[in-house]
Amino acid sequence: MGLTSDTLLVSSMLCTVLMFAFTVWWWPRLVRRDWRRVLGRVGLIVVVQAFLFASVALAANRSFLLYDSWADLAGQKRQSAAAPGGAAVRVLGRQAPEVPGGGNPRSGGVIEKVTLRGERSRTAAEAYVYLPPEYFQKGGEQRRFPAAVVLTGYPGMAENLVKGLRYPKTAWTQVKQKKMQPMILVMMRPTITSANTQCVDVPGGPQSEAFFGADVTRAISSTYRVGTAPRNWGIIGDSTGGYCALKMAMQHPETYAAGVGLSAEYKPEIDGDSGDLFHGNKDEEKRSDLLWHLDNRPQGKSSFLVTTSRQGEPNYKATQQFIKKVKAPARVSSITLDHGGHNFNTWRREIPPALKWISGRLGAE
Repeated sequence: MGLTSDTLLVSSMLCTVLMFAFTVWWWPRLVRRDWRRVLGRVGLIVVVQAFLFASVALAANRSFLLYDSWADLAGQKRQSAAAPGGAAVRVLGRQAPEVPGGGNPRSGGVIEKVTLRGERSRTAAEAYVYLPPEYFQKGGEQRRFPAAVVLTGYPGMAENLVKGLRYPKTAWTQVKQKKMQPMILVMMRPTITSANTQCVDVPGGPQSEAFFGADVTRAISSTYRVGTAPRNWGIIGDSTGGYCALKMAMQHPETYAAGVGLSAEYKPEIDGDSGDLFHGNKDEEKRSDLLWHLDNRPQGKSSFLVTTSRQGEPNYKATQQFIKKVKAPARVSSITLDHGGHNFNTWRREIPPALKWISGRLGAE
């Protein structure tokens, strides 16, 4: 029974209701104050609370799509190492976007679930690739489209970006409203293992920066009609994914022309989810602090968009520092809400203008 299945959630909720009803029915038999009945009352309360907690946790996981399997929850899910040779992109399945006419690729586009193989990182990771309807329309068979890598926070599933944050539907709607140009979206987690690698090349470990800094765009461009120049590529993410997006646009201008950080962090968080990312390499640790990087390394022709809220966001102060530190030839734009939070509701408000912004800084071929 899958972690995100309807059956599991309904079963857990049913068990909670039945256990609560049993507790109400059995409680009068445990009113005496001998130790056995006291333990019985405590046991009933613990079991009811355990079922209730499990139901709430399962419902929250379905809403925010944090973990997609039991192995992922247990930290046992791993991306496979990429073998030499073979296809850079392997299509695992197709689905229709949830838009009017979504069943027809020429009117609704297509979402393909794929595995991307990285030559430099020697690893592979799953992604969802949204191909807009213009990709399939007559007369556009030779057209090459701009593209954006879209990253979730951590923990999170790439499916978040399709269902929870609705990137394909938002892009489709904005193209119809002539607010942005058609773009290919490559939707992924911001890590290539179960650990929170935060787009860092770990010494002797996962080469996450190499994967997102070079492998993803090369694999996609070799399979789909996407240009290979920096002006053809942008990257956008929320939370940890926002940090990765800004880091890639800042440190890999040869790959990305623009980066968007929604509620972004500005340096990696070292904790139990990440492990030791730097293994004593202080230079790399400083380089991964984006505020330090802006002060101490040359700034290229990158364009950045950062978002925050005056109330409700922990990154407000750091975002203002980031804005002040960006110097020409780099450019920075910002969205500052009066009230917001580190959550889907805030990001859904920011995604439409963020897609419009990044679309305006990319070009097709």
